[in-house]
Amino acid sequence: MFPAFLAAGLFSLSVIAASRSARLLGSNSANFWRVIVAVVLLAVWAHGFGGGLGGGAFGWFFLSGCVGFGLGDLALFQALPRLGPRLSSLMINCLAAPFAALIEWLWLGTGLSLSQVICGVAILGGVGLALGPERQMPIPPRIRLAGVLFGVVAGFGQGFGAVLSRKAYAAAAALGGQVDGGTSAYQRILGGLLIVSIPYLWDLASRALKQRRGEYERAGGPPRSSAALKWVVLNGLSGPTVGVACYQWALKTTPSGVVLPITATTPLLVIPFTYFFEGDRPGIRSVAGGVLAVLGVVGLMLLG
Repeated sequence: MFPAFLAAGLFSLSVIAASRSARLLGSNSANFWRVIVAVVLLAVWAHGFGGGLGGGAFGWFFLSGCVGFGLGDLALFQALPRLGPRLSSLMINCLAAPFAALIEWLWLGTGLSLSQVICGVAILGGVGLALGPERQMPIPPRIRLAGVLFGVVAGFGQGFGAVLSRKAYAAAAALGGQVDGGTSAYQRILGGLLIVSIPYLWDLASRALKQRRGEYERAGGPPRSSAALKWVVLNGLSGPTVGVACYQWALKTTPSGVVLPITATTPLLVIPFTYFFEGDRPGIRSVAGGVLAVLGVVGLMLLG
């Protein structure tokens, strides 16, 4: 389970970088360029040291990337400016686990023991207790509702993408192939690139049209690309490159219903980053929820 914990730490850093880059570039641009960073880095690994496009399950990994990197992360980048990094991270990680467990049970027939279910519920309950919305959140109801809907879609995308990755590993094994975490992450990111390119190119076309009409300057001018560069690179490294490589490594050997509750602790690990970068101080409820989630993770390690 070590790669799942490592992925959780990297994902927590990625959430902060994603939020910062989305503010500076816009959601679609920030998502597109961090995927470009990941494609370049993962291509170096996959074609230089890994299996490239081989392994016998490229189609499944590509589809997994379309759903997870594409649908899931498009929704996440829309949720971030509406809900902020803590609540967005809470939704995608907490909802992904039950979505994945349900889909994998219905489709692949992978069951979970009662003890694993109890530990998973404890982790999700702890995360929800720690990062649940306050009664008087300074977010307008319509914006919050849109953010919640995007968060649900993001959680479904990550959960379904995880199950598709499990299916891909099973398909590769049936053909006698072996796919390492970096190679599978590369094959997935190609699917994600296809999906995230669509809204990015749409934004470019809309911007060009506004420039022709003389409306772009009045709309606020160009995004602050130079200021966002470090956040885009950090996001590309910690999320879809090294983070997802560890995530795929975990899914290769462990059911997604076990991996995803561990990565669901990502919102707890986001707390020190939001404290440092955003000045967000956790309260007593956050500490209590953190303890509950950690106990669930320890139980999952001992019983998994």
